[in-house]
Amino acid sequence: MASNGVVGITPLGSNLWAFSPSRDSEGGSAWLLRTAGARSVLVDVPLLEESHLAFLEQQPAGWILLSHRQGHGRCRRLQERLGWPVVVQEQEAYLLPTVPDRQTFEEHRQLEPGLRLLWTPGPTPGSCCLHWAQHDRNVLFSGRLLWPRSDGGVELRQTASTFHGPRQLRSLERLRTWLGDGQPAQIACAAGLGPLHGAKLVERGATALQQALVRAAAINR
Repeated sequence: MASNGVVGITPLGSNLWAFSPSRDSEGGSAWLLRTAGARSVLVDVPLLEESHLAFLEQQPAGWILLSHRQGHGRCRRLQERLGWPVVVQEQEAYLLPTVPDRQTFEEHRQLEPGLRLLWTPGPTPGSCCLHWAQHDRNVLFSGRLLWPRSDGGVELRQTASTFHGPRQLRSLERLRTWLGDGQPAQIACAAGLGPLHGAKLVERGATALQQALVRAAAINR
């Protein structure tokens, strides 16, 4: 599917686009959202095809947010092209020594009202999640903390690159508390997307999140 004729970019309702999985990010998917303040947030680095770069150059200036180290991709080249600052949790800032405009955070950060970041280590040391509650959208960008299931839910998953399994569970518990009851409406995962793996946006996000927590807690008893 395409956005404005660009193959590999899919519009998902108002102010949100999904990029197809990128080999530069170990098969991860990037997301672009437009904030209530008319800024762009690019969550992780997509495949840097010229058509993708041209599409991004047409968007309002904003931030490049790195939700996990596998999502860095070719971050320096992307920033050189767009000129947007890179937001990264401080545990992984050292991986970007040549990126000039880095903005780091510790536990959490608010980019705008209704646009909040939370440090969720486990998949990688500096993994983070973004909650977007603006316009008519209520979406959690979960990085690789949560993976889509074929039944429409989400789950914790340990892979060969997982930093710390028990911390993943603690981060999920903390995330649930931080979000509050009934949040989010949808979940956008950074990996495992595609017709054989799971929907691009997981619906009934609050229920899916709670079910993931129950499953993970049972496995780790």
